[in-house]
Amino acid sequence: MTAPNAATSSDRTGAEPRSLAVARWCAAQGWPVHPLAPGRKTPPANCEPCRNAGHDPATCPCLPAGRWCHGFHAATLDQDLLAAWWRATPGFGTAVSCGPAGLVVIDVDTHSETVPDRDRILPGIPIDDDVPLEGLSSGYHSLALLAALRSAPAPAADTGTLRVRTPSGGLHIWYRDTAGLAFTCSTGSSANRALAWQVDVRAHGGFIVAPGTVTADGTYEALPGARTPAPLPQWLSDDLARTGHLKTPSPQPALDQVVPPRARQAVIAAGGGRTSATRMLDSLLQDVADCASAPEGTGFTAKLNRAAYTAGGLAAGGHLTEREAEQALLDAALAARPAQDRHNRAVIRAGLAAGARRPLHLEVRG
Repeated sequence: MTAPNAATSSDRTGAEPRSLAVARWCAAQGWPVHPLAPGRKTPPANCEPCRNAGHDPATCPCLPAGRWCHGFHAATLDQDLLAAWWRATPGFGTAVSCGPAGLVVIDVDTHSETVPDRDRILPGIPIDDDVPLEGLSSGYHSLALLAALRSAPAPAADTGTLRVRTPSGGLHIWYRDTAGLAFTCSTGSSANRALAWQVDVRAHGGFIVAPGTVTADGTYEALPGARTPAPLPQWLSDDLARTGHLKTPSPQPALDQVVPPRARQAVIAAGGGRTSATRMLDSLLQDVADCASAPEGTGFTAKLNRAAYTAGGLAAGGHLTEREAEQALLDAALAARPAQDRHNRAVIRAGLAAGARRPLHLEVRG
C-alpha cells in the first residue's frame, strides 16, 4: 500500500499531480474525497447558481452532475470523477468526508490562547485546585491530561494509528468508528460540546485534510508509524459519548408517557427501597421519558447519556447492579424513542462504561 505522503502515477493517465495521487489513495481506502481550493484547507467555491441560490445540497443539481459544489457533500469514491476534477484544476488539495468514511479524527491545536477556567479544560470533569496547571498551553496537554485520567496512553503518541502533523504544529489523529456510533464534530473552544480544550473532533458533518496535501502554509505530513487509522479506543469513544458527540437520530413520533413502572421498579429493587441513589436515578429516568412529549428539540440523547453516566457511577459504587441499571435505562429510552433501539443501546452502553470509571459513593437511607 502506498504511503499517504508519497506521489504515485496511474496506468490510465500517466503521471498525475501529487494531490490527485493522494485523492486516489484515500478513495481506495473507502474514504469519500472532495477537493480543496488550491493552496488552502477549505473547499473551492460553489458555482455561481449555487452561490446565489443558497439551496440545500440535497436538492442541488450539481452533485448528480458530478460537480464539486457544497464541499464534503460532493465527496466521492469515483476514480474517474476525481481524475476529471483534477484535470480541470490540477492545483486542488484533497479532503476526506469523515462521516461517510467512518472516521473520527482528533484534531489537536496549538493556538496562542489564555488557559480557560478549570471547568473548561476537560468539560464535565472537575479539576481540583491543588492540581497544578503550569505548563498547560495547548491541546496536546489537555488531551494528555484526559488520557492520564483514563489510565490510557496519550493519543498524540499513538504510533498504532495514522497521525498527521499540520503546518501550524498541530496534529490530526485518525481513528475508525468501528462501532458505528456516528459521532459529530466539535471545536475545543465550544461551550456546548467539546472533548477537551484546544482539541477539535472531526466526524459526521465535517471533513479532514488528507495527509500529503500541500497548502500555502506547508504540508500535512504523516508521521512515522501506522499508515492507516486504528479502531477508536473504547475510552475515547466513551468520552465522546459523555461529552455529547453522538449524532442525534431522526425525529421519532411523540408519545405521552412517564417513566415506565418497570424502570422505576428495577431501580427501587436494586437498592431495596428509595435511597438517595435510586431517587437520583429515578429523576434522570423521568427526564428521559419526558422526551416522549416532542419528536425533537428535547435533548434526548444528552439526557439519556447523563442518566447512563450516573447509573454507571451508581453501579460502580455498589448501589445497584449494572444489569439492573441497564434495564432501567432501556425501559425509559424505549418509552421516549421506541423506534431507535440500536441508538439507545449504544448511548446507554457508552454512558455506563464512562460512569463506571467514576464510582458514586452516596449515603444510603431507607
